[in-house]
Amino acid sequence: MRITVKQQVLLAPATILVLLILLLAFMQYSYWELSFKRREAKAIGTTFIAVAEADMAARRLHVLLRTMQHTGMAAPEDMALVADLYERMLASIGRIRPFGPLGESGHISHLVLLAENLNPADSPEIEKTAELFAQFRAELSALSNITQIYRNQLRLAQEQDIGQLVERTATVSMVVLVLAILLGLFISIYFSRRILNRVQMLSHSAARIADGKLELPPAPDRIRDELDTLAISINRMTKRLIRVVGTEKLLEGAEEERRRIAMDLHDQSLSDLSTILRGLQNLASDLADKPTREKTENLEQDLERAIANLRDIMNNLHPQTLDILGLGAAIEGHLEQHCCADELPEYHLYIDPKVSDLNLDRIKQLSLYRIVIEAIQNVIKHASASRYEVSLEVRENILVLSVEDNGQGILDENNRSNGRGLNNIRERAKAISAEVNWKQSRFSSGTRFELTLPCDM
Repeated sequence: MRITVKQQVLLAPATILVLLILLLAFMQYSYWELSFKRREAKAIGTTFIAVAEADMAARRLHVLLRTMQHTGMAAPEDMALVADLYERMLASIGRIRPFGPLGESGHISHLVLLAENLNPADSPEIEKTAELFAQFRAELSALSNITQIYRNQLRLAQEQDIGQLVERTATVSMVVLVLAILLGLFISIYFSRRILNRVQMLSHSAARIADGKLELPPAPDRIRDELDTLAISINRMTKRLIRVVGTEKLLEGAEEERRRIAMDLHDQSLSDLSTILRGLQNLASDLADKPTREKTENLEQDLERAIANLRDIMNNLHPQTLDILGLGAAIEGHLEQHCCADELPEYHLYIDPKVSDLNLDRIKQLSLYRIVIEAIQNVIKHASASRYEVSLEVRENILVLSVEDNGQGILDENNRSNGRGLNNIRERAKAISAEVNWKQSRFSSGTRFELTLPCDM
């Protein structure tokens, strides 16, 4: 089961919240049970009062009816009082609530039937009226006794229930709160330690990489959350960094080997050829035979061309101007020496004076020199351009190297990806943490090659 870091962080408070919601539901249920008993107690009280009021109204009504039946006379105010007492009695009966045992017995319906039979408008006989009132009051008395007994029982039960309810609620609340706190602490400690250990492991891996210890950190077997994704990303980043560093070391070793070969050629081969040249020159001055002297002079010229070619090879292997005068002068010297022929495109060179203030190590200078030479050769060989511009400038601590031409551009996108020269440029740029890009030239046609390298002044 995959649980994200966000879910792991929110799991503890969510668990506590769920337990508190359950506790509130339990307390609400307990309050609802208590409220039900209170409503039942209220109904008993209302019934008890209603029975008492009905009994009082019945007694007065009986006395008044009996007096009117004996005298045989009824004043209008007496008739109004009789009607009022009867309405009060019916209203009191109507307020009786069917609580507890009254809900299943027929006391209330029988009482309503007796009350209807006592209607003064029916003019019942004296004997029948007395019998009906006796039955009615007996029924009221029985109902009052039932109400009083049930009221007393309910009061005792309610006191016990309230005590038990309070005790149960307090116990359950304490248990749930303690359980919520302990469970929340356990979940928080478990996941926080788990997350913290994994974050520390990732932090140590990143610190080792930053310190230059390119040890491949372990990668999880499966992705469970964002930290596993981060661990896999760090693992992949380390693999790529190892490849980049390997490429950088390879280029550095290659440049060092080229430098050693150039020094060996200068100290041995060039020195030997120079000695041979001086010997030929001395020999030619001592020869009296003109044909032999001409042949010797031809050999001198051939040897001078060989020495010049060897110097070009040495300069290509490792330009001495780069070590002595810097990157800008080395690029300018290469253009003046190799790119000024009439059949070659016209060029314009701009070197920002701030370039000399940059803190560029020897490997970066060599890589930049090789890249710009390769870019210039691409323009000369493939662009069919009549003009190109080489620029080396500094923009907000970023070195920008650009070679822009007015040629036909890179027509085939596959050549941009698979060309050997372009791949060499990419690998050299990657080795010094530079970015390269090819885009549309500012001329009406052509290509602009641009390299950007963050650097310190």
